[in-house]
Amino acid sequence: MSEISALPSNIVEWLKNREELSYIRFLTEFPAIKKAIPLKHTTVAVGIESMEITDSFEENDEGVLVENEYCRQAKINLKISIHAPFSLGGEACHSAFTDIIDCLTFASGLDILTSGCENVVADRDTDAFVLTAWATVNASLCPAQTSGLDFPSFISKDLLCGSHINNESVHLSEKQLDYLNQPFVSASYFGTGDATRSFSVGFKPSLVIVAGNQLPFIYANHSASWNRAFAGVAIDKGASLGIELTNNGFKVRNTENDVARSCHPFLNELGTTYFYIAFK
Repeated sequence: MSEISALPSNIVEWLKNREELSYIRFLTEFPAIKKAIPLKHTTVAVGIESMEITDSFEENDEGVLVENEYCRQAKINLKISIHAPFSLGGEACHSAFTDIIDCLTFASGLDILTSGCENVVADRDTDAFVLTAWATVNASLCPAQTSGLDFPSFISKDLLCGSHINNESVHLSEKQLDYLNQPFVSASYFGTGDATRSFSVGFKPSLVIVAGNQLPFIYANHSASWNRAFAGVAIDKGASLGIELTNNGFKVRNTENDVARSCHPFLNELGTTYFYIAFK
């Protein structure tokens, strides 16, 4: 079960990224990694102590338990060895244990059944206090299905059938799903008269359209021989007069100093309402 053997290293990598656990150095128990002597920082090793795999049963339409031919139920006992420098005292071991179990129980995708620890002992080999702890994880192992694990926060599905799961022609990535759920944002703004004005939409748009509400795109004053643009369009490769894309939105201009073919950008005229659409 390669997905089970990868569990400790995946847990270690996940714990390393938790800001509240930044004071702890994490490593895997197997293969063994040499610890510093004397120990200067709280160090935690994660490994598998034992596991129990049993048959899996599901209720059919008649309420009868039927054995699942393709899945197994697993209880995995994780061993968590916590080492704290003598200077921090034995209490540091218990503090680290509490913080780690809280993260695994409430912030991860692991199904933690039980957890506990033994007494703190002194280890002269590393000049540290040592606390041996454990956590029992429940998991459903279904290699024949696209996803049958109870610890999705850690296990990459390419351990089971990655060529299928990671095929974005069949399965959408998180970025693609986010685009489908909200491919654009739209809003309105009230002109302030400032010569330039920037707007943040939370991403770098691929296309932005701005227009004055209930106004023509261009107002022409034939007697004065000038025009004013109350609308603009911008893409990554270029833009119309008075608008440009930024890394997190777009910027408009409202000035008679800019001119193209006798037309001036008026995308922030005082008292005028504008609306925009920004596409991801």
